[in-house]
Amino acid sequence: MISTSRPPSVNSIGADGDPFSALLRPPASETEHERIARLQREADAKRISDTIDEEIKADKERMRKSRQDIRLLLLGQAESGKSTLQKQFQLLYNPAGLDDERLSWRAVVYFNIARPISRILEALDAYGDAEDDDDLNSDGTFGTLDIRAASGMPVASTSSDFAVDEKSLSPSQLSLEKQINSFRARLSPLLAAETSLADRLSGGIDVSGSGKGSVFVRSGWQSRSIGLSFGRGRDRSNSGGRFSLSGRASLENRKGNEMELQARRVDPQEDKLVQEVASILSTCQRDIKELWELPAVKKLRDRRRLKLEEWAEYFLNNIARVSAPGYVPTIEDILHARIQTMGVAEHVFDMSVHGRTVRWHLFDVGGARGQRHSWIPYFDDATAIIFLAPVSAFDQYLDEDPRTNRIDDSLQLFKQICSNALLKRAHLVLFLNKTDVLKAKLAAGIQVNKYITSYGDRANEYDTVVAYFKAHFTQVHRRNNENNRVLFTHLTSAVNTKAMQSIITDVRDSIFRGYLKSAALV
Repeated sequence: MISTSRPPSVNSIGADGDPFSALLRPPASETEHERIARLQREADAKRISDTIDEEIKADKERMRKSRQDIRLLLLGQAESGKSTLQKQFQLLYNPAGLDDERLSWRAVVYFNIARPISRILEALDAYGDAEDDDDLNSDGTFGTLDIRAASGMPVASTSSDFAVDEKSLSPSQLSLEKQINSFRARLSPLLAAETSLADRLSGGIDVSGSGKGSVFVRSGWQSRSIGLSFGRGRDRSNSGGRFSLSGRASLENRKGNEMELQARRVDPQEDKLVQEVASILSTCQRDIKELWELPAVKKLRDRRRLKLEEWAEYFLNNIARVSAPGYVPTIEDILHARIQTMGVAEHVFDMSVHGRTVRWHLFDVGGARGQRHSWIPYFDDATAIIFLAPVSAFDQYLDEDPRTNRIDDSLQLFKQICSNALLKRAHLVLFLNKTDVLKAKLAAGIQVNKYITSYGDRANEYDTVVAYFKAHFTQVHRRNNENNRVLFTHLTSAVNTKAMQSIITDVRDSIFRGYLKSAALV
C-alpha cells in the first residue's frame, strides 16, 4: 500500500508557524493602556460585523417572505372609485385603522362642502336661472363654454347675454341677483376657508391641470391632523422598480418616517382651522340648505348647466348632520369623501385565506393623466390588478382634456393595461363601477346616445346600458389577450359596503387561487 504525506493545513500549523497569528500578535512592548484600547477596538469591530450579519440575514428573510406576498394594484382614471375601494378593503381587513382616522376626515368633509358651494355661486353668476337657455345646447354643442359646462365647470361668459345690468334685468332676475349677492355675503367665511382647507390637505402642493380646483394629496396626509401610519408611499424610482431592502437604509428610512410623522402630529383638540370651519358651518347651516334648495339651482342642475359629483350632493343633502357641534365623520361619510390621490400609496394587510395567512400589498394610485407614469415601476411584480371603470361617466369629459369622453378614456386605458407586457401574468379583474350613479342618471332621463353616438337606438335602460359597456370592455380584453387570461368582471357601487364586502371576498379568493397555481402549490 502506497502512503504519501499530506501538506499541513492552516489549522494544523502551530501558533508559531501561522503567519496570520504572527501578523496579528500584539507587540511585545504593548503597554496596559494600549492593550485595553486594542481590545475595545476589536470588540467594536466585532459588534459592527455582527450587526451587518444580522441585517443581511433579516434582509434575506424579508426578501424570501416578500416573494410570497400578494401585490394588488388598483388602476383606473381619476374619480373611478379606487380610493373608495381601498377604504372598503381597509374596513374589511383593518377596521380599527379606519376608525382611528375618523377625526382626520373632518377637514375633507368640510372641503367637500365648501368647494361645491363655491361652484354653485359661480354657476348662478354665470347663468342666473337660465330662463332663455335651451338645455340641449349645454351638452350637445362642442364650444368651449358648453364643453366645460358639460364637465361640471361653470364659466362666466363675456357675452352681453350674461352681462349684469340692472336696467336690462327682469324683476325675477333682479330678485335672483340680490339673492346671489346676499348668499355670497353670508357664506363668505366658508368661501374664504376653502383655500385654507385645500392647503391643509395638500400641504401646499399645486398640481397644474387638476381641473375643477381638485386637491391632490400624498400618502399619509392624515398625519397632518393626527399621526397615523396605515397608508404609506414608497419610492421605487431609485431601485429599478423594487424596494431597497438594505438593513441599514431601511432603519434610517423608518427613523426618518417616524420623525416626519412626529413633526406633523397635531393635537385634534388644538386644530384651530377645523374648529373654525366647524363653527362657520354651524352658523351657515341654514344658508347652505337654503342655497341648495333654491329653485334656480335646481333649474341649473336639471338643464345640465351645473353638474355636481355624487359626493357633493351627498354632503349637501346631509348638511344638518355634518355641521352639528361635535361632528365626527361616520364610515359612510368617509366612503363618500373625495380627494384626489397623488403618486402611489401602499397599504398592507395580513389576510387569512383558507387557513393560510398571506400578506397583501394594496397600491392605490393617482388616476389623472399626469399621474399615470408613476404606475409603471409597480407593474413588474404585480400579482393582480383591479381595473375600475366608472360606467356612470358616459356624459362626462376629462378635466385634462374636455374633448375626451371619460368612457372612451377608460377603454383606451384598459387597452394599455391589457396589452402591457409586464402585466401579462397578472390576475385581471374589471369593476364596472358607480352603477348606483348610472341608475340615477338613467332614471333622470339622461340619454346615453346623446353622448355615445355608437349606442344608437338601444333602450335607455340600466341592463341594456351596462351590457353595452361590458361588451366593449370585454372586446378590448379579447383583442389584447395573447396568454388567454381570464377576465373577471363585476358590477359595483364602491360606496355600498355590504355588497362590496361580498365582492371583495370573491375577488380575494379568486386572486389567491391564481396565486397558489402560479406558485405551483395546487
